This record gives sequence, C-alpha cells and structure tokens, in this order.
Amino acid sequence: MREVREWTAPAVQFVKRRRDPVAVQTVRSAAAATVAYVIALRLSPEAAPLTAPLTALLVVQVTLYSTLTTGVRRVNSVVAGVVVAIAFSLLVGLTWWSLGLLILASLVVGHVVRVHEFVPEVAISAMLVLGVTTVGDTAWARILETLIGAVVGLGFNLLLAPPVWVEEAGESIEGMARRVRQLMLRIGEQAAVRTPVHHAAARLHEARRLDHDIVEVDAALRQAEDSLRLNPRVREGLLHRVVLRTGLDTLEICTVVLRVLARTLTDLAKERESEPLFEPEAGAALEQLLSEIADAVVSFAVLVTTSVSTSAESAEERLAAELRQAATTRDKLAQLLLEGVQRDARQWQLHGAVLTEVNRILDEMDTEHRSRRLLEELDAHTREQRERLPRIGRLWERLRRKRREAPHRSR
Repeated sequence: MREVREWTAPAVQFVKRRRDPVAVQTVRSAAAATVAYVIALRLSPEAAPLTAPLTALLVVQVTLYSTLTTGVRRVNSVVAGVVVAIAFSLLVGLTWWSLGLLILASLVVGHVVRVHEFVPEVAISAMLVLGVTTVGDTAWARILETLIGAVVGLGFNLLLAPPVWVEEAGESIEGMARRVRQLMLRIGEQAAVRTPVHHAAARLHEARRLDHDIVEVDAALRQAEDSLRLNPRVREGLLHRVVLRTGLDTLEICTVVLRVLARTLTDLAKERESEPLFEPEAGAALEQLLSEIADAVVSFAVLVTTSVSTSAESAEERLAAELRQAATTRDKLAQLLLEGVQRDARQWQLHGAVLTEVNRILDEMDTEHRSRRLLEELDAHTREQRERLPRIGRLWERLRRKRREAPHRSR
C-alpha cells in the first residue's frame, strides 16, 4: 500500500496544482495576454502592440464579476486619456508646462468619468500618446489595442469560468476559529489559579491581535463572494455568499466578546494580585466552560464552510450538542458565582460581566439564532434587488402568479 501511495503521489500533486485557483488564474492570464497580442498583431498598425496584452492581463481579474466591472472602467480610462492627448496635441506641443497641464487635466477627467482606481491610467494613456510624433495614428491604434485586450479578457472569463475561491475563504474562516479556540483555552487555564497581571494582559493583547486576522479573513471572503457572482459554474451563489458572510460576522462578534472577556479578567487580576481570580470550584467550571465553547467555535466554523448537505447536518448536530453541554456548564458556573458572591461580594460586577460575556458568545452561535439571521439576510437581499430593479421584480412576481394559477385553470 505504501508503494502505491508513493507511486501515485506525483499524480495527486499534479491534479491538486491543476485545481489550485492560483495556478488556474496564472495560466488563464498568460493565455489571455498571448491571444490578445496575436490578434493585435493582425489588426493594429503598430509593430509591437503591447497595449493589447497589457489590457488583457489587467482585465482578466480573479473573478468574472470584477472582470466585467474592471474591463469597462479600464476601457473608459484609456479612451478618456487618448481624447485628452488629442485635444492637447492640437493646441500645444510637448513641453514641461504642457505635460503638467496634461497630467492635471487627465486626472480631473478621470474623476469626472468615474473610472475609480484607474484614474492614473487616464494620465498614463495621455502621456504615452502625446509623447509620440504621429499622434493621430497612435491614438487610434492605442484605442484599438485596448479594445482588443478588453474583449479578449472578457471573453476568457465568459468562456472559461474563473476559479471559485470559496474553499480558500472557508479555510481562512476555520483557521480563524482555531486561533480563537487556542486563545480561549489559554484564558481558561488562568481562571482557577493566581494569575499575574502581565500574564492576563498578554492574553488581552492576543485577543486584540485577532482583529488583524479578521481583516485578512474578510479580504479572502470578499474575493470568494465576487467569485460566486455571475459565475456559471456556481448554483445558489447568493446562499453561499450569505452563509459565509453571516458566519464570519458571528465569528467576528465572538472575537470582540472574547476581547472584552480578556479585559474583564485583566481587571480582575489587578484587583486580586495575591489570590486566584475565582474560587477553585468556580475557576474549574469556567475553564471547562471556555473549553467547551472553544470546541463549539470550531464546530460552528466547520458548519459554515461545509457545502455538502449530509456533512452540514452532522456538523449542525455536533454543534447543537456542544452548545447544550456548554449551557449546562454555564448554569453550573452561574450558581457557583452566585454562592461565591454571597460569601464574598468583592468584584461581584466583574464576575457578573464574565457570565454575561459567556452568554453572549453562546447566543451568537445558537442554531436558531443563526437560522433567523440567514432568513433576514436573504429577505433583505431580495428587497434590495427589487428596489434596484423594480421592473424585473414585477415581471418575476407576474410569472410566479401565473404558475400558481395554472393548476387551477387546468382543473
């Protein structure tokens, strides 16, 4: 068996590389640029029409949605720059002051035509065209090459659907959940012992650093959301986007609450420098509770990133069982804290804050709460689409009404 695995390992790695979105995107970009250059050689009067492959390379973005929006803006920016250069060439030549005016006018025009991130492209196109001798021929050649590159880039993403980045976003979410789990376990270990202030503060700094991780995961999720839009290989793209987005929102709320919990325990460590943060039994219960919640956070991330229905059902059952166990431990901790406050009322508000923060995390991961959130997000998106495209919404409602009336007419 080991010999078979060693023999098939190169083939497995080759298949993985072929399916890797980065490798797929690299090949698609190189192919689009090459095709655009070959076409431009036949149609453009320029000897080396490099504008076409450059435009194709920039237009073939990571996702089909960004390709469509980027391609239109890039063509607009180039055409606007060429028009500005033609106007300047008819009035003045190329001098240091005309170059400055050209750049200033091009940047202003770029903002006027709303090309967004391609405003510098307007000035670049204008300078390249103005800097040559035969302005008219070069201007039209540059416009032609830009159109060729944009059309080839759009065609590649329409005929060869770009990769879907959902798996990478799911891995980022699961990785984030595991980092949250590790921090929860470390915080729980300090609950039943005497914790120096600098140790508690170190956990607080770790919780604050999770904000940077959330930003990176959010960037990966945005890329995945764009890859699902207008992608012919994806079914129920809206549902996938909403599931991932709401899952990350929940995980972000949990990290915020965890940071507040770390802040509370740091304040408690300042007040009780010479004694444990909690009584032994209550501290052990809090450690157990945080361990159970940490496991539930990972299960929640697995549920959010699981696309197969059978796997999702098992992940949801596992999460529900872990949340029930955590709720039981939470009730035990609440009783122990109440008894402890009755014996010693010092820092009772901090003990109550710990219980409140734990409850908030459990409520955010509750399956019923998540179901309501998903329905609310789907309804909000539907209303937004109807308000944005009222005619299509009315047509869709009319078709649905006719479908409901058809069985009654047949009877």
